[in-house]
Amino acid sequence: MKTFSAKTKDIVKKWVVIDAADQAVGRVASKAAAIIRGKTKPIFTPHMDTGDNVIIINAAQVKLTGNKWGNKIYHHHTGYIGHLRSASARQIMERNPRELLEKAINGMLPKTRLGRTLKNNYRIYEKAEHPHGGQSPEVVSV
Repeated sequence: MKTFSAKTKDIVKKWVVIDAADQAVGRVASKAAAIIRGKTKPIFTPHMDTGDNVIIINAAQVKLTGNKWGNKIYHHHTGYIGHLRSASARQIMERNPRELLEKAINGMLPKTRLGRTLKNNYRIYEKAEHPHGGQSPEVVSV
């Protein structure tokens, strides 16, 4: 049995816009991660970058359900003994609204060299304006 593997000449990258206004973080992130990875295309190949470039607008208007604004805690360790830093979703949103979506999308991408390459395939903007009009992006609903 012969399996399909996409060739670099077959890959056509498009630009896609996702409006995150009044949408749940996880829904937007999972849709964006699938498009970035290329899982929405028939030529999906797991070891190649077959996905599209994603522009996410209105990141400052994203929602969390339930009590997650205060109860959801994000941790990171600085590398020093006892230096575990924690911040709630509300604190992260006040500091940088894009960071909440970045953490969600990065958690859904592979943790390999491919994943590090795919992190360059999306842009997040706090408002509705973006400078990528020249790429004539398509609008995708979540």
